[in-house]
Amino acid sequence: MQGRDALATAAVFWRYAGIMRTIKRTAILVLCWLTAFSAVGPQTSVAENWPGFRGPGRQGISNEKNLPTQWSETSNIVWKTPIAGIGWSSPIIFGDLIFVTTATDEGASFHLLCLDRKTGAVLWDRQVLRQKPGHKQALNSYATSTPVTDGKNVYIVAFDGSIAAVSMEGQTVWVYRDFEYFSEHGLGVSPILYKELLIVAFDPSSSGPDTKLGWQKPWDKAVILALDKNTGKVRWEGKRGLSQIAHVSPQILSVGGKDQLVSSAGEVIQGFDPDTGERIWTVSSPGEGVVPSVVVGEGLIFTASGFGDSAIRVVRTGGKGDVTATHIAWESAEDVPKIPSMLYVKPYLYLVTEAAVAKCFKAATGEVLWRERLGGRFSASPVWADGKIYFLSDQGTTTVIQEGAEFKVLAKNELDETCKASPAISQRNIFIRSEKHLYCIGNE
Repeated sequence: MQGRDALATAAVFWRYAGIMRTIKRTAILVLCWLTAFSAVGPQTSVAENWPGFRGPGRQGISNEKNLPTQWSETSNIVWKTPIAGIGWSSPIIFGDLIFVTTATDEGASFHLLCLDRKTGAVLWDRQVLRQKPGHKQALNSYATSTPVTDGKNVYIVAFDGSIAAVSMEGQTVWVYRDFEYFSEHGLGVSPILYKELLIVAFDPSSSGPDTKLGWQKPWDKAVILALDKNTGKVRWEGKRGLSQIAHVSPQILSVGGKDQLVSSAGEVIQGFDPDTGERIWTVSSPGEGVVPSVVVGEGLIFTASGFGDSAIRVVRTGGKGDVTATHIAWESAEDVPKIPSMLYVKPYLYLVTEAAVAKCFKAATGEVLWRERLGGRFSASPVWADGKIYFLSDQGTTTVIQEGAEFKVLAKNELDETCKASPAISQRNIFIRSEKHLYCIGNE
């Protein structure tokens, strides 16, 4: 009897010990998870910021809640700050700092400004460099490229292809001026950050004003340039082969557990290894003067091929080599946006054209769910937050709609100035850069 009791007691003890070991392992795993979560603090905080063109994931998506739906020049304006010069770059936000670029002196002086997010006060204004203004289209500016930040430095691309890193306090860290950019349109591409790299896609129409090719002439001198973000030294150069002019900011996505850099230009959509610049795949995509940036989701890459023989072209991920014949999921030649980037919010793809046609597709199939006219003209890309989509027109009118398969306008909000820069969202506020001011819009 005592032997059986001893065995029973031992069994209970070992079960208890096993439970305690499980609890201990679970606690360790939780602690490790919390430590890892803390270790990526800058990346998590970036999700609350707006660190580059179209936000944290370069898709025009914000996780902010309680944003204003209605505003005017006299209501829900937290502050309004004059910005000297002209520029159509978007503001970026990191913590309590806002950064925006502009060009003065007829485009020759390229400036980076830092503002206080809460008050709109200009904390500093630095001339980062003198640039060559050069030729551009009337719709463009001499400060159209939106900067990007990692919270340590702000990285800018100037009109002539110069690249610079500036500290959060306004001190120039490094300048790269070895690529001479020339385009009949001017420059419009924005840089992105990937690991320790600053990546810019340069798709000009020639290597300089004396050798310009002009319109509709492919060439093989375009380059995707990766610089060490800490030093400005070239780490790799990605080559497209034959392509045409574009102003498209690259995108990063995961394919089979490995990162790829997706970049489109005139005549091509391509995937590269972001660590080395090696080209992985290509899709033929007729069109040129491409401006809309790539958006991704559901294993698909959503592109618009610019002017000329233009189309919305949706590519499946996972290919190698020339996958034109095998990886195009769907195409549409109707209502193709030439300037505003599209917006993917699962399971829908939204767009607005320059002529104010707004449209919603089933992203996976291309089925059109609705098509409506918003009024005005459009250059800015739409943004999404808290179930609402914000379309900002060149005339300063923001049409706010409810996301979804039915078109429902929630509000139309007017500002009194021209607006071509895409809005930014952070800390429950919407930031709109107009021709002369930067607005902070919030619920009063």
